[in-house]
Amino acid sequence: MKKLLCLLGCLWFCVGANAETLPDSIVMTVVGKPVPLSEFVFIAEKNGEIDWTDKKSVENYVELFKNFKLKVTEAEALGLDQSASFKDEFGGYRAQLINSYMSDKEGEEAAARAIYYRGDSTVELTHILFRLPQHTVSKDTLSVYEEAMDAYERLMAGEDMETLGKELAGKDKEHIAWEYIRCLRPMRTVKVFEDAAYTLPVGEISKPVRTKLGFHLIKVHSRKSDLGRVRVAHILVAFEKDSIKRDSIAALKRIKFVYSQLQDGADFGKLAREYSDDSTSAKKEGLLPWFSTGEMILPFEQAAFALKKKGDVSGVVKSRFGYHIIKLIDRKERATFDEEKESLIRRMAQGERNFELYKAFDERLKKEYGYVFYPEAYAELQTLCDDYFPTDKIFYEKAKGMTRTLAHLNDLDIPQAEFAYYIQRCPFSTKTYAGDFMREVYDLFVRDIVTAAERKNLEIKHPEIPHLLQEYRDGILLFEISNRVVWSKPAAEQEALETKWVADLNKKYPVVINEALLKKLSEKKKGK
Repeated sequence: MKKLLCLLGCLWFCVGANAETLPDSIVMTVVGKPVPLSEFVFIAEKNGEIDWTDKKSVENYVELFKNFKLKVTEAEALGLDQSASFKDEFGGYRAQLINSYMSDKEGEEAAARAIYYRGDSTVELTHILFRLPQHTVSKDTLSVYEEAMDAYERLMAGEDMETLGKELAGKDKEHIAWEYIRCLRPMRTVKVFEDAAYTLPVGEISKPVRTKLGFHLIKVHSRKSDLGRVRVAHILVAFEKDSIKRDSIAALKRIKFVYSQLQDGADFGKLAREYSDDSTSAKKEGLLPWFSTGEMILPFEQAAFALKKKGDVSGVVKSRFGYHIIKLIDRKERATFDEEKESLIRRMAQGERNFELYKAFDERLKKEYGYVFYPEAYAELQTLCDDYFPTDKIFYEKAKGMTRTLAHLNDLDIPQAEFAYYIQRCPFSTKTYAGDFMREVYDLFVRDIVTAAERKNLEIKHPEIPHLLQEYRDGILLFEISNRVVWSKPAAEQEALETKWVADLNKKYPVVINEALLKKLSEKKKGK
């Protein structure tokens, strides 16, 4: 029986042939409860437990299946199917199973892989930001865009980006900012900014790029290959500004003394505990967490990544915090895609990149359910965004009377007003520009319609789902009851207990087997 249970537990085993297209017949009843032929055949063929051309094989499997159902019946009689643990486990599996059909795993992997390969390099850049208000309609963007374009023209005329950025920010700190980013990595900023940074040629300056923050002018200085990760220990002698009352001359003298001790063979960890002003790492013999490029101050990072072999120690390294001596503990190449895949997919699913992640599935469903988009009707709603944010009451008041067909989907014509109502009920977007906000909510609107239709039709399209659910449900109960009656007992007693238990169950619960149907089924299988 343990073998059968293991077979029943193979949740993701590739489903083979479906049940035969026979009448909706019953293969057996257990205590009057019917067992459909489709369930019997599904499990038999999925688990490869039966040779339909061999009468003995069929008889053995019928007996095995009957006893399995008797044990499940006993578990139900004891109320095991009503326990909280059973409901939690079965409910979790059901959600997992349904979700596995409501996705395109290949498409998700391809989207995640694109982000992963983007991470083979980091981007060094400078950008100037011209901020937009928190909720922006089209008419509000013109003056800010023109200001950004004026700055762009000055840069094209030869002005230095950092100098101009500092000048503009100095005049209007509330609305303008500039920033130098030494090491931009994927998924560390909003998608549209990242896309621009990774596609802009080195040395060029972008025209204004709009994000939820405002308009950005971006200049890419360099792209560098990812160097993996390192783990180091360090000894820090801090400057006075970091709360240690020691001037730089005294700090330099002290770090040189520590370095001389290392050269004489002293233990790095002991020196870190005694001399390092980084109290947190000093307790761990100077050990720091793993880090990649861009996560430490530049002089420290450069010295750490310059160390090649485990145990190598740097010379004295100066940073704004003080003087360091660094020891390489270990280094690793960048994690493989398989190692990062689940984390990437999880992070993409939680933000604006979910549209990227689920694009293949969304597009497939839109095609299957006959999606047609009417851009003229959408443009009328877009015009409202010139003056009103989509969540404003006035936007809805003006849109609720609009009746032109916005989209055709699942044999339905969807009017503009229905989408306007959806915006009021489900305003789920982090975008701050009215047009972007409405577009993202519209994409969610379409997704909600097609996924609702797909869930409704799921068991029609995938008739194996009810059988998989029944199989897993019965498998949980089989495990619980078998563990109570047999498996928790001494190994030497289990065979006898199993035999007696099966005999008792056959006496306790009436079973009727449809022998005629089984014979008919075997003959049909033999004739294939």
